[in-house]
Amino acid sequence: MENNLSKNFTLRELCATSTGITNIPGTAEIESLKLLVEKVLQPARDLYCYPITVNSGFRSKLVNRKISGSPTSQHVKGQAADITCRNNNALFHLIKNNLDFDQLIWEFGNNEQPKWIHVSYKPSNNRKQILKAISSGGRTKYLPYEQ
Repeated sequence: MENNLSKNFTLRELCATSTGITNIPGTAEIESLKLLVEKVLQPARDLYCYPITVNSGFRSKLVNRKISGSPTSQHVKGQAADITCRNNNALFHLIKNNLDFDQLIWEFGNNEQPKWIHVSYKPSNNRKQILKAISSGGRTKYLPYEQ
């Protein structure tokens, strides 16, 4: 499953999991991953000029359940990726200011750097929703992102 989705991203890296559970997307999920790479990840890589690491892309329902992901997660549809790079703050703002997306989430971290970035893309009706994830009472809470 090495298929290149673009010059810098492969299907293998967008489906990698450390759960030990087989994580193979179907045809619809692969098409969604291709769109995510074409519209967000590769353009972000080209603009940013440094490698971007995909920490989590497609998740089968079983993988998503194992990591306690949301049952409505766009990862299950192949529409989302959690990414990191050498400067998460710069990448977050690059995506926010230059690319189309459905959701862009500053995931945890602090006011200077997110720990990672969640970004999603749908075939149509992208919301350009920008959020900040924080931990509150042991639960994840999503707030509107404010600069």
